[in-house]
Amino acid sequence: MRSISLPDPGPFFDQLAHGQVFDRAPAVTLTDGLAASHQAIVGDRLRLPLDRHLSAAVTGGALAHPGLVTDVAIGQSTLVTRHVKANLFYRGLRFRHFPRIGDTLATRTEVVGLKRNRLTPGRPATGLAALRMTTTDQNGRTVLDFHRCAMLPLAPGADPHAAPHADDLSDIGVAPSASTARTTPAGWDVAAYRAAVPGADDPLPAPGTVLRPGADVVTSAPELARLTGNIAAIHHDFRAAGGERLVYGGHTIGLGLAQATRALPAMLTVLGWRSCDHTGPVREGDTLSSEVIIGEAVPLDGGGTALEIRSLVRAHRPGAHHAGSAGGEDGDGEGGDASGEPVLDWSFTALMP
Repeated sequence: MRSISLPDPGPFFDQLAHGQVFDRAPAVTLTDGLAASHQAIVGDRLRLPLDRHLSAAVTGGALAHPGLVTDVAIGQSTLVTRHVKANLFYRGLRFRHFPRIGDTLATRTEVVGLKRNRLTPGRPATGLAALRMTTTDQNGRTVLDFHRCAMLPLAPGADPHAAPHADDLSDIGVAPSASTARTTPAGWDVAAYRAAVPGADDPLPAPGTVLRPGADVVTSAPELARLTGNIAAIHHDFRAAGGERLVYGGHTIGLGLAQATRALPAMLTVLGWRSCDHTGPVREGDTLSSEVIIGEAVPLDGGGTALEIRSLVRAHRPGAHHAGSAGGEDGDGEGGDASGEPVLDWSFTALMP
């Protein structure tokens, strides 16, 4: 039997160039099965994706979960980041259109910035690739338009001084203001939501309020990556991750959102992300807790309120000593202690009734 070596499925940093476009990932139809599997892993309590009758009354159809939409889009972009070592940030994510179950998503990923990292003795040479993702539906409507930054190695045997890119990535994807995500989705009846949902008229927490909604264990990490078409090797192959698989960043974000929906149970949806920084690695079996910090609340002309939220997520690992877990100053008995490792700093805009 003759073996055939297939070409490597993803580029290395030194093989990228400004303006390169990757658009050959399979389009994905959002189905009930996909939604149920996603819900089983992240388990948040957004009412509209869970309640089809409520969703029809408010949005006119069966709304897809915003986390499922972003996870599929990110998975499609991993054609570029098959060899990724870490994802540093997401920026400027805004929902231009909210898909329903039955819609089909495709994503175009463009290289918009490149910066080679400083060489460190004993470590492989790497660089940062800033990527712009544009996701559309089957009718050509733009669903998402956002940026991410991935750290990629140079190809094996490549000259470590090759590809001397030095772009300034600090302004990539930075929106001029948070107001870009402060729009009630067209056609949504927020009044119908308010009338149907108990507690929807409760006052919002004051700006600066910190809510600690408990903790969640990370399970089914490779399953979520597979479900959303994410082919980054570090989420599937312990060898690529240096001995232990890393959890896909969207999994951490999904659990952070699940906790935010417990803290704010009347939330309708997520309108956009101002920024999202992965500040530490997450591994399967970690327990994640978060602080949900309430920001500015802005009434919207189309109904409802845009609420700025910052989610600070920490990882707690079996066997690690947590000073707050025994009732110390930061302990609250619900996974709210501040002794874990910071893993996510996520600022987003929620639509409240």
